[in-house]
Amino acid sequence: MTVVTIKDVAKVAGVSTATVSRVVNGQGKVGEQCRKRVQKVIEQLGYRPNGSAQALVRRELKMVGVITPKLSMTFFGTLAAGAEEMAREQGYSLIMCNSLYETQSELDAIDSLRRQGCQSIILHSEYSDDAQLIALAEEISGLVLINRFIPQIAQRCVWFDNLSASQQATRYLVERGHTEIAVISSIYQNGDPADRVVGTRQALQQHGLELNSNKVIESTANIDGGKEATEQLIASGQHFTAIVAYNDLMAIGAMQALHQHGIRVPHDVSIIGFDNLPIARACIPSLTTMNYPVEEMARYAVELSLILARKEHPHTKQTHLFISELIERETVRNLRVVQSEDKSVGE
Repeated sequence: MTVVTIKDVAKVAGVSTATVSRVVNGQGKVGEQCRKRVQKVIEQLGYRPNGSAQALVRRELKMVGVITPKLSMTFFGTLAAGAEEMAREQGYSLIMCNSLYETQSELDAIDSLRRQGCQSIILHSEYSDDAQLIALAEEISGLVLINRFIPQIAQRCVWFDNLSASQQATRYLVERGHTEIAVISSIYQNGDPADRVVGTRQALQQHGLELNSNKVIESTANIDGGKEATEQLIASGQHFTAIVAYNDLMAIGAMQALHQHGIRVPHDVSIIGFDNLPIARACIPSLTTMNYPVEEMARYAVELSLILARKEHPHTKQTHLFISELIERETVRNLRVVQSEDKSVGE
């Protein structure tokens, strides 16, 4: 089947492609006789205009773009699912792009979406600097940053309070008698890992305790990285009764390493993760973790982006902060109860 193009119509009608475009879109000045001739040729050839192109001309392209570092990662897949759900509810389609943790790929993805006429863009930016993103926000009316906060464009930031979440996780462990706490963190150079380490350190200080720098091990934020970091902790000879992991995947890697060394979870070492991924419920024992409401955040970000794109947002300095909640499962042991039971037996 031969596809009829706008060039075919222009050739048969004896006009330019620009004239055909004006007739198709009902815009611009075209003489009545010329318009009728072009319309007749369109009918004769069976030309079907590109719907996206027409929508672009009318600035009605109902599309939301989402850019994440790596969609294949469960966290970003969950983010995309939330964004797609809200976009569909609003009558929009979703276009996904991977930046692959590269600044230039991130900027290229933004440029690609803009060339397609996309005015609503949800960006999970890892490495672009603040100045770049502020400049882009001035050019793209519907640009929203997710998981990042820049004060100058606070109204476009949908972000997560890593500091208070890690404080809550650490307090939970301390309240259950854990004073020797280790941290396995991410090597990624965004702000999240640093904020969570600071949060753990602050929570310990509030209880008169310190976070030993030798008990903070960085690795890749996946199962292998969690396993590797825990192997380093064990090899160092440091004593610890609990581990705060950067995310659920690292926590599960830690559980594997401990199991291979005959160290029982939670009997010997307790573990708390971050994200509350589906795998946290499925592992044995099931993982106690901090819920990261990324799907809810993505839904909110899409709605905000569409409002901003329509220039309807009334609060120019409003920020959009999400907080965590603790999900109690089976990987944290209450040492205070154990000590109380041991004391009772002794008596």
